[in-house]
Amino acid sequence: MSRLAIWSRRLALFSLVATMVAVIIVRSGALDIVPALSTLAGALVLAVVAILLAFGAGIFIWRDGRGGLRHAVAAVLIGLALIAYPGYLAVRAYQLPQIYDVTTDPIDPPQFDAIARLRPRDANPIVYEGLYAAELQQAAYPDIEPEDTTTSPQEAFDVAMKVITKRRWRVVDARPPRELSATQVSDARAGKDDHARDGIIEAVARSLILGFREDVVVRIRPTSDGTRIDVRSASRYGRTDLGSNAARVRDLLSDIDDILTAPAAEKPPEKKPPRPSQPPARGRSVRR
Repeated sequence: MSRLAIWSRRLALFSLVATMVAVIIVRSGALDIVPALSTLAGALVLAVVAILLAFGAGIFIWRDGRGGLRHAVAAVLIGLALIAYPGYLAVRAYQLPQIYDVTTDPIDPPQFDAIARLRPRDANPIVYEGLYAAELQQAAYPDIEPEDTTTSPQEAFDVAMKVITKRRWRVVDARPPRELSATQVSDARAGKDDHARDGIIEAVARSLILGFREDVVVRIRPTSDGTRIDVRSASRYGRTDLGSNAARVRDLLSDIDDILTAPAAEKPPEKKPPRPSQPPARGRSVRR
């Protein structure tokens, strides 16, 4: 029996357990993000070592006719299963731009207010990177644009809250849009006093597997024709988001648009209550 084959399988099983523990640590937030990711990286390195040991065992098994082929094959399969998804993410990171902040309005992006006070000090900057990030975003995601609708700001705000609640994001702050006075209406037509009228929703989303926290802000801005909806999504850690923020903005606006543009259900015709039956009129006798 090849000892390399035996140890390759043991190491692969250990890396599997270590990866599961690391994922639990990252999702729960029991440790800071850096040591938690270091634990995960160490587990994946062990998976690679197990694959190398399995190939080495395969050489001795082929040359000397030793046993242990099943152990070596099991080690290779477990190791490949562990590093397949991280390898896919590495390829995407190479192909996608190095940005972690995506918005529908790069000129005047929605601002994080309540979330800015919750972010750790070692997180990415809360300030939008400006023209550099805007150019990279436009080249990679040209379809990320604001949503213009003819519905009222309050209705758009309610729909956005409904979609966010359905997605189970943690809402940190929610401020509905303010109604306009006659003076504010004239200021709005002149392009003034926009920010005082905005509705704002700040929420925290989490990635599917590792549960990374990514911050989202939705801005509901009244316009002369209805409402404009802008969304911004930013990752707290990492120089690239692997396209997750652009996908989140796109899906959120798509869900909001589906509800706003859905035809209203026609009400069934009201049934009139039946009239009470009246007894037939008796004929009167006429005297001559």
